[in-house]
Amino acid sequence: MAKMTKSQFLEALANQTGMSKKEVGGFMDKLSALAYSEVKKGGEFVLPGFGKLVKMNRKARMGRNPATGAQISIPAKTVVKFRLAKAVKDAVL
Repeated sequence: MAKMTKSQFLEALANQTGMSKKEVGGFMDKLSALAYSEVKKGGEFVLPGFGKLVKMNRKARMGRNPATGAQISIPAKTVVKFRLAKAVKDAVL
C-alpha cells in the first residue's frame, strides 16, 4: 500500500468538505503556521481528537560513536515531539 501524497491528501479533503483544493491547501498552511508559532511560544499545540505537539528539553548525555566505539558527549537540545490522542490510538491500534 502506497503512502498518500500531499496532492492526494488535499484532493481527498476537498472531496469530503466540498471546498476547493486551493482552499484546503490554504487552510492546511495556516494550520501548520499556527501550530509552529504556538509550540515556539507556549511549548504545546493541541489538535483535539488527534494529538498534540510538545516542545521538550533533552539533557546532555554520553553516547558512543558507532564507527570507532569512542565515547562522545552529546549536548543538551530542544526537540519537538508529537503525542497521539487516546482516541487515535484506540481507533488505529
